[in-house]
Amino acid sequence: MKNYRLLLIAISTLMLAACASQSGSSYSRTQTRGEQSVRMGVVESVRSVNIEGTQSGVGAVAGAAVGGLGGSNVGGGKGSTVGAVVGAVLGGVAGNAIENRTTRTDGLEITVKLENGQLLAITQEADEQFRPGERVRIISGGGVTRVAH
Repeated sequence: MKNYRLLLIAISTLMLAACASQSGSSYSRTQTRGEQSVRMGVVESVRSVNIEGTQSGVGAVAGAAVGGLGGSNVGGGKGSTVGAVVGAVLGGVAGNAIENRTTRTDGLEITVKLENGQLLAITQEADEQFRPGERVRIISGGGVTRVAH
């Protein structure tokens, strides 16, 4: 029983580490201390979207480990081996689905008209509210673009 608890703690830790933010307010370490370009514009429209969850493989591996351990307790001899294999496969599928579902977030697709007339659409987490007609900054650098007030 103690091994199962340790395994579940390790799996939970790995799954949390796999989460990555796509927030307009969050920066990765590699995005800091670098130059970014700033353009000004006006919000044309805002649309709610879903940002898919991650599929890093951590959930599948963790689920396979738990399923394999659980399945190996079924029967004895060959039954135990078959149970472990079936448990690992089913656990892997379930773990992948759980990782995707738990890391899915609400997002916004923000269409902005720049001062030069160009239209941009940027998708990011819905951690700030934007309204049509609002003046905003478009911040770009390191392959990442975000909308900010």
